Amino acid sequence: MGTFLRALGAGVVSAVVTGGARSVLDTVSPGGPERWTRTNHRGEPISLLEGPAVAAGLVAGALVAGPDARTGTATALATAGGGAFGLVDDLAEDTSTRTKGIKGHVGALLKGQVTTGGLKVLGIGTTSLAAAFVGTRRTGSTLGYLTDVAVNGSIVALSANLFNLLDLRPGRALKSGAALALPLAVTPVGATSGAVLGAAVAAAPGDLSERDMLGDGGANALGALVGTQVAFGTPRAVRLVALAGVLGLNVASEKVSFSKVIDGNPLLRRFDQWGRRPAAPAARPTPPASSAASPAGEPSSGQDAPA
Repeated sequence: MGTFLRALGAGVVSAVVTGGARSVLDTVSPGGPERWTRTNHRGEPISLLEGPAVAAGLVAGALVAGPDARTGTATALATAGGGAFGLVDDLAEDTSTRTKGIKGHVGALLKGQVTTGGLKVLGIGTTSLAAAFVGTRRTGSTLGYLTDVAVNGSIVALSANLFNLLDLRPGRALKSGAALALPLAVTPVGATSGAVLGAAVAAAPGDLSERDMLGDGGANALGALVGTQVAFGTPRAVRLVALAGVLGLNVASEKVSFSKVIDGNPLLRRFDQWGRRPAAPAARPTPPASSAASPAGEPSSGQDAPA
């Protein structure tokens, strides 16, 4: 019952903070609305203000959901780190360069070039590792503890990046977070699932209607929080399998389009499109102009004759 009440409280707090922060940001946008406006996959304007609102809601929910102060603090730290460094990349990215992916950003760092993406990799990696030091319980030898810290920190950081890769279509990252949070609700840190679901419920209307998007700030925060559920709530064997899986997906993203994979699978495509605006109809080619008017009742040049 205690876990259920914490989950319920975390969900309410997360939803209220997410919705309240989004309303405030809509009224007072730091730097003006233009700074937060991007162009989506339809070529339409869309706002990034959902990102910091969701990050704030998740952090607040995590603090309420934690089974103890130590775990709640570690979860909030990882989530806030993902949101803060993702937001820096959202607002300060140099769009004239095309450095993409972890491989590209790390490669730039090795050449002495600090991109906002590279700063995000370093920042989220650091906050994820710090959260792992705080939230990982020492149950064996020093070596075992340090191994657990490394595994947990890697899960959190890679999960943060993975959710950023999912934020390419409306609602995709939010639905993925909710889908993963539900089974994780049975873990010792399961109350954190309430924070994920609360933020998702509050943000979904704007996201699915394509007025808002999570951006790096919101997606990294969401991924980091889901990552902490695995890192702090599952046995070592499960965490090792999860680390292999999330690492594999991050590596695969360098070569494979997740959107193409999802569109090619009927079940994933149905889940991905649920609640979204229907796709824009393909524009029909303009028929070539005819040098002479067609007789009445006959199709003009370039049109299909009726069956």
